[in-house]
Amino acid sequence: MASAPSSTPSAGPADVVAPDAVAPDAVHLPDTARDLVKILVAGPFGVGKTTLIDSVSEIRPLHTEEPLSEASADVDDLSGVREKATTTVAIDFGRVSLAGGVVLYLFGTPGQERFRSLWDDIAYGALGALVLVDSRRLDASFDVLGLVEESGLPYAVAFNAFPDAPRHYGEEQLRRALDLEAATPMVTCDARDTHSSIDALLALVDHLVDRDPAEAR
Repeated sequence: MASAPSSTPSAGPADVVAPDAVAPDAVHLPDTARDLVKILVAGPFGVGKTTLIDSVSEIRPLHTEEPLSEASADVDDLSGVREKATTTVAIDFGRVSLAGGVVLYLFGTPGQERFRSLWDDIAYGALGALVLVDSRRLDASFDVLGLVEESGLPYAVAFNAFPDAPRHYGEEQLRRALDLEAATPMVTCDARDTHSSIDALLALVDHLVDRDPAEAR
């Protein structure tokens, strides 16, 4: 597994993704690969991290999902996600190639407090994080956002568009509710949709480039 390079990815807003350029179930890196970038896909329990990685990965994704059990009922808050039957217990992993030779290695992190001890190991070497948020339960995102900020990772926030998500929140309301800095990218995506999910990842990549354009060159 390739580790993240020491430089910021040299992709920019004009870069487009070619999700069909790599054959399904491909294993080898495309010949155009130049910058290998480790990205975290973070967020609370049941927000759609596994779904997003499934939707964009050009290789067969790695999952460490296990069925929810009665033993976890007292520690996993199922509020708003009653239909969820499994949970990630270590990582999800996928890979997506962007135009310009940038390859993102996606590491999905468990969303529950009981897996917090894994955070430092999973975050090691990452250049940034895409934090998925469910606008139906904003408070569930506070702990994860705190972890990302404590780690010093630059991040973008993507609101997963659940069918029953409230539509009345304005952008500034959401930004204030999550206490986001003005420079933090905030987008909406559908984690089930490849192009929508890639657009969210590109928002993060553009943010990384904007933070350090000198290295991006």
